[in-house]
Amino acid sequence: MASFHVIAGASETLEHTKIRKIGVSDLFDALKRGVDDFMVKPSHIVFLCLIYPLVGVVLAAWTSGANALPLLFPLVSGFALIGPFAAIGLYEISRRREDGLDTSWRHAFEVRNSPALPAIAAVGIMLFAIFITWLLTAQMFYQYLFGPAPPESISGFINEIFATGRGWTLIILGHALGFVFAVVVLCTTVVAFPLLLDRDVGAYEAIHTSVRAVLANPITMAVWGLIVAVALIIGSLPVFAGLAVVLPILGHATWHVYRKVVESPARPAS
Repeated sequence: MASFHVIAGASETLEHTKIRKIGVSDLFDALKRGVDDFMVKPSHIVFLCLIYPLVGVVLAAWTSGANALPLLFPLVSGFALIGPFAAIGLYEISRRREDGLDTSWRHAFEVRNSPALPAIAAVGIMLFAIFITWLLTAQMFYQYLFGPAPPESISGFINEIFATGRGWTLIILGHALGFVFAVVVLCTTVVAFPLLLDRDVGAYEAIHTSVRAVLANPITMAVWGLIVAVALIIGSLPVFAGLAVVLPILGHATWHVYRKVVESPARPAS
């Protein structure tokens, strides 16, 4: 039954994967391995990651008008919410390198042949739904504080944000709201996509495994979320161009975090 396969995976049973406890040192080892993957196959940034800085520039240009200006930060920050889905090709490259297979960039798109593609798509749709909900929430919160009228100018908007009490309310509470959305995404997808790429366990088990990984390693996963957030901020500073390096490293590193926190299934005795 196709719909059940999306939820439960190829075996049509809900078999829980085993979770390990890991430490912060494991995160830095995963980052080191992510850098190694990136250095070995840096050409992947051209096809997979340069699009992200370009999208950031387009978003900035699109929202440079006063009407959409309040959505600039929610759009840019919310882009990180769909990052786990956007990095699927990078997980595939790391997986192939780990297995000693050809890592030519064209293989990054072989996910389309994965038996878990329906489940991957389902979790991806969930992420996009969270992204849209974040944008709507941010817009409603802005309108609650400033009203429905758009800013009269860019300079006026900046002055309202940084020189008024309601502007600082927007900054503080807006970041708090964004933090809630980021935590939801971290808890539900920290290893979901690598797991689905590695094993066709179904969307439910992929999300459930991510939640269990966070619950088993709350401090370590909080540190991982902080590392990702700081790296994305640093990468976004030079007109988003730094994301061309930051994103592939984080994508590759996420695969190695998955390998550390999720036990591989026992091989049947020969």
